[in-house]
Amino acid sequence: MKKIFSIFFLAVILHSCDDGDLTQETINFDSVTAQKCNSTNIIYKVKENEALLIDASQIIFPTEETTQEIDINTTNRVIYRFYNGTVTSATLCETIPPANPIVVDDWIATGGKMVITTKAVKPLNQTDNSTRITGYSHNITFKNITFNKGNGTQVYDTFTFGDFIITNTPPPLAFKKVLNQCPSTKQLYDKNSSEALILDIDPTLIKNESTPLNTPRVALIGNTVNKLTYRLFGGVLSDSYFCNTTYPATPSVTEEWIAIPGVANISGTIEVTTTTFGTGFKHTIVLKKVKLKKGTNDFSLGDNYIYGELQTTN
Repeated sequence: MKKIFSIFFLAVILHSCDDGDLTQETINFDSVTAQKCNSTNIIYKVKENEALLIDASQIIFPTEETTQEIDINTTNRVIYRFYNGTVTSATLCETIPPANPIVVDDWIATGGKMVITTKAVKPLNQTDNSTRITGYSHNITFKNITFNKGNGTQVYDTFTFGDFIITNTPPPLAFKKVLNQCPSTKQLYDKNSSEALILDIDPTLIKNESTPLNTPRVALIGNTVNKLTYRLFGGVLSDSYFCNTTYPATPSVTEEWIAIPGVANISGTIEVTTTTFGTGFKHTIVLKKVKLKKGTNDFSLGDNYIYGELQTTN
Protein backbone atom coordinates (compact mmCIF):
# COMPACT_ATOMS: atom_id res chain seq x y z
CA MET A 1 0.00 0.00 0.00
CA LYS A 2 2.85 2.38 0.88
CA LYS A 3 4.48 1.62 -2.50
CA ILE A 4 1.26 2.48 -4.38
CA PHE A 5 0.86 5.76 -2.45
CA SER A 6 4.49 6.74 -3.17
CA ILE A 7 4.06 6.12 -6.91
CA PHE A 8 0.83 8.20 -6.92
CA PHE A 9 2.51 11.06 -5.02
CA LEU A 10 5.49 11.07 -7.41
CA ALA A 11 3.14 11.18 -10.42
CA VAL A 12 1.34 14.21 -8.98
CA ILE A 13 4.64 16.06 -8.48
CA LEU A 14 5.86 15.27 -11.99
CA HIS A 15 2.57 16.40 -13.52
CA SER A 16 2.59 19.74 -11.64
CA CYS A 17 6.12 20.56 -12.86
CA ASP A 18 5.10 20.32 -16.59
CA ASP A 19 7.75 21.88 -18.90
CA GLY A 20 9.59 24.02 -16.38
CA ASP A 21 7.24 27.03 -16.35
CA LEU A 22 7.67 29.43 -13.42
CA THR A 23 5.06 30.17 -10.77
CA GLN A 24 3.84 33.46 -12.34
CA GLU A 25 2.41 31.96 -15.54
CA THR A 26 0.09 34.76 -16.59
CA ILE A 27 1.43 38.19 -17.46
CA ASN A 28 -1.37 40.73 -17.26
CA PHE A 29 -0.84 44.49 -17.29
CA ASP A 30 -4.14 45.42 -18.99
CA SER A 31 -5.16 47.93 -16.32
CA VAL A 32 -1.72 49.58 -16.08
CA THR A 33 -0.68 52.78 -17.89
CA ALA A 34 2.51 52.65 -19.94
CA GLN A 35 5.29 55.07 -18.94
CA LYS A 36 8.69 56.04 -20.28
CA CYS A 37 11.93 56.70 -18.42
CA ASN A 38 13.03 60.35 -18.69
CA SER A 39 16.70 59.59 -19.28
CA THR A 40 16.42 56.42 -21.38
CA ASN A 41 14.17 54.95 -24.07
CA ILE A 42 12.73 52.30 -21.79
CA ILE A 43 8.94 52.01 -21.96
CA TYR A 44 7.51 50.10 -19.05
CA LYS A 45 4.50 48.97 -17.09
CA VAL A 46 4.71 48.16 -13.40
CA LYS A 47 2.28 46.37 -11.12
CA GLU A 48 3.30 45.82 -7.51
CA ASN A 49 6.34 43.52 -7.84
CA GLU A 50 6.14 42.95 -11.63
CA ALA A 51 7.52 44.94 -14.55
CA LEU A 52 7.17 44.61 -18.31
CA LEU A 53 9.88 46.48 -20.25
CA ILE A 54 10.44 47.47 -23.88
CA ASP A 55 13.78 48.82 -25.04
CA ALA A 56 12.61 51.39 -27.60
CA SER A 57 16.05 52.82 -28.41
CA GLN A 58 15.75 51.87 -32.09
CA ILE A 59 11.98 52.30 -32.46
CA ILE A 60 10.62 55.36 -34.24
CA PHE A 61 7.15 56.38 -33.08
CA PRO A 62 5.57 58.28 -35.99
CA THR A 63 3.26 61.29 -35.98
CA GLU A 64 1.16 59.80 -38.77
CA GLU A 65 -1.66 57.28 -38.48
CA THR A 66 0.00 54.05 -39.51
CA THR A 67 0.82 50.47 -38.49
CA GLN A 68 4.35 49.08 -38.33
CA GLU A 69 5.66 45.63 -37.54
CA ILE A 70 9.00 45.29 -35.74
CA ASP A 71 11.06 42.20 -34.98
CA ILE A 72 11.65 41.42 -31.32
CA ASN A 73 15.36 40.71 -30.94
CA THR A 74 18.45 41.69 -28.95
CA THR A 75 18.03 45.31 -30.11
CA ASN A 76 14.26 45.68 -29.76
CA ARG A 77 14.14 43.91 -26.45
CA VAL A 78 11.12 42.87 -24.40
CA ILE A 79 11.70 41.75 -20.83
CA TYR A 80 9.35 40.61 -18.06
CA ARG A 81 10.69 40.80 -14.50
CA PHE A 82 9.40 39.63 -11.16
CA TYR A 83 10.86 41.27 -8.02
CA ASN A 84 10.93 40.47 -4.32
CA GLY A 85 9.39 43.85 -3.49
CA THR A 86 7.41 46.79 -4.86
CA VAL A 87 8.71 48.21 -8.15
CA THR A 88 8.97 51.97 -8.76
CA SER A 89 10.28 54.12 -11.62
CA ALA A 90 13.56 54.44 -9.70
CA THR A 91 13.92 50.66 -9.86
CA LEU A 92 13.84 50.76 -13.67
CA CYS A 93 15.10 54.20 -14.70
CA GLU A 94 17.95 55.21 -12.42
CA THR A 95 21.47 54.99 -13.87
CA ILE A 96 22.47 53.14 -10.73
CA PRO A 97 19.34 51.22 -9.70
CA PRO A 98 18.62 50.81 -5.99
CA ALA A 99 19.80 47.66 -4.27
CA ASN A 100 16.21 46.66 -3.54
CA PRO A 101 13.93 45.25 -4.73
CA ILE A 102 15.89 42.38 -6.24
CA VAL A 103 14.99 40.64 -9.52
CA VAL A 104 13.71 37.16 -8.72
CA ASP A 105 12.74 36.02 -12.22
CA ASP A 106 13.81 37.45 -15.57
CA TRP A 107 12.05 36.42 -18.78
CA ILE A 108 13.81 37.54 -21.97
CA ALA A 109 11.83 37.62 -25.23
CA THR A 110 13.83 35.81 -27.92
CA GLY A 111 11.45 36.16 -30.87
CA GLY A 112 8.17 37.44 -32.20
CA LYS A 113 6.85 40.73 -33.54
CA MET A 114 5.82 44.07 -32.11
CA VAL A 115 2.84 45.49 -34.00
CA ILE A 116 2.53 49.24 -33.33
CA THR A 117 -0.63 51.01 -34.51
CA THR A 118 -0.46 54.78 -34.27
CA LYS A 119 -3.48 57.07 -34.06
CA ALA A 120 -3.83 60.77 -33.30
CA VAL A 121 -5.43 61.74 -29.98
CA LYS A 122 -8.07 64.38 -30.79
CA PRO A 123 -10.32 65.36 -27.87
CA LEU A 124 -13.62 66.89 -28.98
CA ASN A 125 -14.48 70.38 -27.75
CA GLN A 126 -18.13 69.95 -26.80
CA THR A 127 -18.82 73.68 -27.17
CA ASP A 128 -17.92 74.18 -30.84
CA ASN A 129 -17.15 70.61 -32.03
CA SER A 130 -13.55 71.54 -32.80
CA THR A 131 -10.64 69.15 -32.34
CA ARG A 132 -6.92 69.55 -31.80
CA ILE A 133 -4.24 66.85 -31.88
CA THR A 134 -2.93 66.65 -28.30
CA GLY A 135 -0.86 63.50 -28.75
CA TYR A 136 -0.33 60.21 -30.55
CA SER A 137 -1.43 56.88 -29.15
CA HIS A 138 0.81 53.96 -30.09
CA ASN A 139 -1.00 50.70 -29.43
CA ILE A 140 1.54 47.89 -28.98
CA THR A 141 0.68 44.23 -29.44
CA PHE A 142 3.14 41.33 -29.35
CA LYS A 143 2.60 38.56 -31.89
CA ASN A 144 4.05 35.05 -31.40
CA ILE A 145 6.31 36.31 -28.64
CA THR A 146 8.56 33.69 -27.04
CA PHE A 147 10.01 34.22 -23.57
CA ASN A 148 13.11 32.39 -22.40
CA LYS A 149 12.55 31.83 -18.69
CA GLY A 150 15.91 30.20 -18.05
CA ASN A 151 14.32 26.86 -17.22
CA GLY A 152 11.91 26.73 -20.14
CA THR A 153 10.00 28.86 -22.63
CA GLN A 154 6.58 30.43 -22.78
CA VAL A 155 4.88 31.51 -26.01
CA TYR A 156 1.98 33.91 -26.49
CA ASP A 157 0.25 33.99 -29.88
CA THR A 158 -1.14 37.46 -29.10
CA PHE A 159 -0.15 39.55 -26.11
CA THR A 160 -1.43 43.12 -25.77
CA PHE A 161 1.01 45.55 -24.16
CA GLY A 162 -1.42 48.46 -24.56
CA ASP A 163 -1.29 52.14 -25.47
CA PHE A 164 1.83 54.25 -25.16
CA ILE A 165 0.88 57.92 -25.56
CA ILE A 166 3.29 60.68 -26.59
CA THR A 167 1.91 64.17 -26.01
CA ASN A 168 1.90 66.77 -28.75
CA THR A 169 1.63 70.55 -28.74
CA PRO A 170 -1.25 71.41 -31.07
CA PRO A 171 -1.06 74.39 -33.46
CA PRO A 172 -1.66 77.52 -31.39
CA LEU A 173 -4.00 79.26 -33.88
CA ALA A 174 -3.41 82.45 -31.90
CA PHE A 175 -4.67 84.91 -34.49
CA LYS A 176 -5.95 88.46 -34.01
CA LYS A 177 -8.72 87.92 -36.58
CA VAL A 178 -7.62 91.04 -38.49
CA LEU A 179 -7.22 90.08 -42.15
CA ASN A 180 -4.91 91.46 -44.80
CA GLN A 181 -5.40 91.18 -48.56
CA CYS A 182 -2.78 91.05 -51.31
CA PRO A 183 -3.38 93.78 -53.94
CA SER A 184 -3.00 91.64 -57.08
CA THR A 185 -3.91 88.06 -56.11
CA LYS A 186 -6.59 89.13 -53.58
CA GLN A 187 -5.27 86.40 -51.31
CA LEU A 188 -6.24 86.86 -47.64
CA TYR A 189 -4.05 86.10 -44.67
CA ASP A 190 -3.96 86.39 -40.92
CA LYS A 191 -0.62 86.05 -39.14
CA ASN A 192 1.28 86.33 -35.94
CA SER A 193 5.00 85.93 -35.34
CA SER A 194 5.04 82.16 -35.97
CA GLU A 195 1.95 81.09 -37.91
CA ALA A 196 -0.35 82.08 -40.76
CA LEU A 197 -3.81 81.14 -42.02
CA ILE A 198 -4.01 81.85 -45.75
CA LEU A 199 -7.16 81.86 -47.90
CA ASP A 200 -6.94 82.02 -51.71
CA ILE A 201 -10.42 83.47 -51.82
CA ASP A 202 -12.66 83.87 -54.82
CA PRO A 203 -12.56 87.68 -55.28
CA THR A 204 -16.31 87.77 -55.99
CA LEU A 205 -16.92 86.94 -52.32
CA ILE A 206 -15.42 90.29 -51.30
CA LYS A 207 -17.76 93.00 -52.63
CA ASN A 208 -18.16 96.52 -51.37
CA GLU A 209 -21.87 95.91 -50.97
CA SER A 210 -23.75 95.15 -47.79
CA THR A 211 -25.18 91.64 -47.65
CA PRO A 212 -28.88 91.25 -46.77
CA LEU A 213 -29.65 90.26 -43.18
CA ASN A 214 -28.84 86.58 -42.55
CA THR A 215 -27.85 86.11 -46.20
CA PRO A 216 -24.06 85.92 -46.42
CA ARG A 217 -22.16 85.16 -49.59
CA VAL A 218 -21.39 81.43 -49.50
CA ALA A 219 -18.78 79.22 -51.17
CA LEU A 220 -17.09 75.88 -50.56
CA ILE A 221 -13.47 75.29 -49.62
CA GLY A 222 -11.59 74.14 -52.74
CA ASN A 223 -8.24 72.82 -53.90
CA THR A 224 -7.22 76.04 -55.73
CA VAL A 225 -9.94 78.69 -55.55
CA ASN A 226 -10.97 79.15 -51.90
CA LYS A 227 -7.99 77.03 -50.80
CA LEU A 228 -7.26 77.37 -47.07
CA THR A 229 -3.71 76.76 -45.80
CA TYR A 230 -2.35 76.81 -42.26
CA ARG A 231 1.41 77.21 -41.85
CA LEU A 232 3.57 77.06 -38.75
CA PHE A 233 7.05 78.57 -39.04
CA GLY A 234 10.44 77.96 -37.50
CA GLY A 235 11.35 81.65 -37.42
CA VAL A 236 9.82 85.09 -37.04
CA LEU A 237 7.15 85.83 -39.66
CA SER A 238 6.54 89.29 -41.13
CA ASP A 239 4.14 90.76 -43.72
CA SER A 240 6.92 90.74 -46.32
CA TYR A 241 6.50 86.95 -46.56
CA PHE A 242 3.16 87.39 -48.32
CA CYS A 243 1.98 88.76 -51.71
CA ASN A 244 5.10 87.56 -53.60
CA THR A 245 5.20 85.56 -56.82
CA THR A 246 6.70 82.72 -54.76
CA TYR A 247 6.99 82.35 -51.01
CA PRO A 248 10.42 83.17 -49.53
CA ALA A 249 12.56 80.29 -48.21
CA THR A 250 12.78 81.94 -44.81
CA PRO A 251 11.35 81.66 -42.31
CA SER A 252 11.13 77.91 -42.85
CA VAL A 253 7.78 76.14 -42.72
CA THR A 254 7.72 73.47 -40.00
CA GLU A 255 4.11 72.38 -40.54
CA GLU A 256 1.62 72.86 -43.36
CA TRP A 257 -2.03 71.84 -43.14
CA ILE A 258 -4.44 72.09 -46.09
CA ALA A 259 -8.21 72.32 -45.68
CA ILE A 260 -10.24 69.42 -47.06
CA PRO A 261 -12.52 70.56 -49.92
CA GLY A 262 -16.06 71.24 -48.80
CA VAL A 263 -19.22 69.28 -49.50
CA ALA A 264 -22.41 71.26 -50.14
CA ASN A 265 -24.68 71.51 -47.07
CA ILE A 266 -22.31 69.27 -45.09
CA SER A 267 -18.80 70.66 -44.55
CA GLY A 268 -16.10 73.10 -45.61
CA THR A 269 -18.16 76.26 -46.09
CA ILE A 270 -17.01 79.90 -46.35
CA GLU A 271 -19.50 82.61 -45.37
CA VAL A 272 -18.84 86.31 -45.95
CA THR A 273 -21.04 88.97 -44.36
CA THR A 274 -20.45 92.59 -45.42
CA THR A 275 -21.53 95.67 -43.47
CA THR A 276 -20.73 99.38 -43.84
CA PHE A 277 -18.93 101.74 -41.49
CA GLY A 278 -18.63 105.35 -42.60
CA THR A 279 -17.23 105.23 -46.14
CA GLY A 280 -15.77 101.76 -45.68
CA PHE A 281 -16.88 98.14 -45.65
CA LYS A 282 -16.25 95.40 -43.13
CA HIS A 283 -16.22 91.81 -44.41
CA THR A 284 -16.60 89.19 -41.69
CA ILE A 285 -15.51 85.72 -42.81
CA VAL A 286 -16.67 82.58 -41.02
CA LEU A 287 -15.43 79.06 -41.78
CA LYS A 288 -17.99 76.35 -41.06
CA LYS A 289 -17.14 72.71 -40.37
CA VAL A 290 -13.67 73.03 -41.91
CA LYS A 291 -11.07 70.30 -41.43
CA LEU A 292 -7.36 70.81 -41.99
CA LYS A 293 -5.25 67.84 -43.08
CA LYS A 294 -1.54 66.95 -43.11
CA GLY A 295 -0.60 63.47 -44.28
CA THR A 296 -2.98 61.04 -42.59
CA ASN A 297 -3.85 63.44 -39.77
CA ASP A 298 -6.57 66.06 -39.58
CA PHE A 299 -8.22 68.36 -37.09
CA SER A 300 -11.41 70.41 -37.15
CA LEU A 301 -11.76 74.18 -36.74
CA GLY A 302 -15.28 73.56 -35.44
CA ASP A 303 -18.81 74.44 -36.43
CA ASN A 304 -18.24 78.18 -36.74
CA TYR A 305 -14.67 79.42 -36.83
CA ILE A 306 -14.33 83.19 -37.23
CA TYR A 307 -11.52 83.60 -39.70
CA GLY A 308 -11.51 87.37 -39.24
CA GLU A 309 -12.49 90.76 -40.56
CA LEU A 310 -11.27 92.54 -43.67
CA GLN A 311 -11.84 96.27 -44.12
CA THR A 312 -12.04 97.81 -47.59
CA THR A 313 -12.99 101.12 -49.15
CA ASN A 314 -14.32 102.11 -52.57
